[in-house]
Amino acid sequence: MPITPAETRQLLERSAGGDAAARHELLIRHRDRLRRVVAVRLDRRLMPRLDASDVVQEALAEAAMHLDDYFRAPPLPFFPWLRQFAWERLVKAHRRHIHARCRSIVREEPMDMPLSNESVCELARRLVAGDTSPSRNLTREEERERVRMALDRLEPRDREVLVMRHLEQMETEEIAAALGISAGAVRNRQYRALLRLRAALETER
Repeated sequence: MPITPAETRQLLERSAGGDAAARHELLIRHRDRLRRVVAVRLDRRLMPRLDASDVVQEALAEAAMHLDDYFRAPPLPFFPWLRQFAWERLVKAHRRHIHARCRSIVREEPMDMPLSNESVCELARRLVAGDTSPSRNLTREEERERVRMALDRLEPRDREVLVMRHLEQMETEEIAAALGISAGAVRNRQYRALLRLRAALETER
């Protein structure tokens, strides 16, 4: 069952007070959310040698070692903070296995992380299911393909907000914290992305 913000706050309070069981539950209850982040980003070329569950387990283990620092001075809301550990492991894995001869992607912006074709197709499916596409005459499969092609033409920063909102299922405030921008800027980027997506689809009609 997804953990609610209220449950997270309660577990954080108990964990900071020295409750070991709450500390363990705090991490475990966020495991599925972290796995979604990893699954969205994991390049299929890495799958034979890297399992999403292993990435999540390693990220949680590292986060556990830094929890006391987080309790003393939280730099971010809890999930965006936790997400960083999984993100860093993904970046290192892509650099090690795919970009070994290319420039390092550790210092790149989050939206430069490769998005698998499967994830792009899933985002297209979700947007079509949410009635983002203005087309009414095409089959659902044709709509999904057009959305996928239109997504490829979006600016990375705009597309990233859609990915975080619709695939990672992050809240606006969490996205804002992860990207270091305001909640208003997140909403503006999402609105702009959807407008551009509609415009791109209209030009193909």
